[in-house]
Amino acid sequence: MSAAYVTKSPWVVHYDGSSCNGCDIEVLACLTPMYDVERFGIINCGNPKHADVFLVTGSVNEQNKGIVKQIYDQMPEPKVVVAVGICACSGGIFKDCYNVMGGVDQVIPVDAYVPGCAARPEAIIDAVVKGLGVLQAKRDAMVNAASEAPAEIAENAGNEEKKTPAVPPIFTMAEIKVNTMDHLKK
Repeated sequence: MSAAYVTKSPWVVHYDGSSCNGCDIEVLACLTPMYDVERFGIINCGNPKHADVFLVTGSVNEQNKGIVKQIYDQMPEPKVVVAVGICACSGGIFKDCYNVMGGVDQVIPVDAYVPGCAARPEAIIDAVVKGLGVLQAKRDAMVNAASEAPAEIAENAGNEEKKTPAVPPIFTMAEIKVNTMDHLKK
C-alpha cells in the first residue's frame, strides 16, 4: 500500500446497512493499534458532511435504502463509496430474502468492493487506500472541469438567476471500480 494518494486526511463515515456485525467488528479492528488505519491519515467521523469516504456494511433493504441515499447525498463532492463484505457487495446469503434489494450498488454508485464474510481488516484498509486514488482522480476531474468552464461562469456572472454549471459525471463504473483483492494474487 502506498501513501502517495494521501494529500489530505480523508475522513470516513461508516454505516451498517443490515449486517450481522461481523464486518463492523472488522471495520473497528482497522482502528486498533494492530492495523492502525490512521497511519494513512484516515479518520473515522460520524458526520457525512465532513466525510470523503462512505464505508457501508450489510445489504440494502426497503427500510434502509433511503438512509443510505441520504447519507450519500449529504457527503460533499468528490466522494468515494466502499462496500465492505459480501452482503454490501451483492446481498450475500440474504440476497434471496423477500426484503433484501441486494448490494449497496442498487442504491448508490460504489467505487470499491471488499468481498468476504467477514471482510479482513487488511482488505478494508487496502480498499480505502485504493479508494483515495479514485478520490484524487475525481478531485482532479472536478478541477479540470472547473478550469474548462470559466467562459460559462463569466457569461453567467451578470445574471444571478442562472447557476454555475454542475460538473458532469466523468467516470463510468467500469473505469473507477477497484479490485481490492490484488494483495491475494501476490
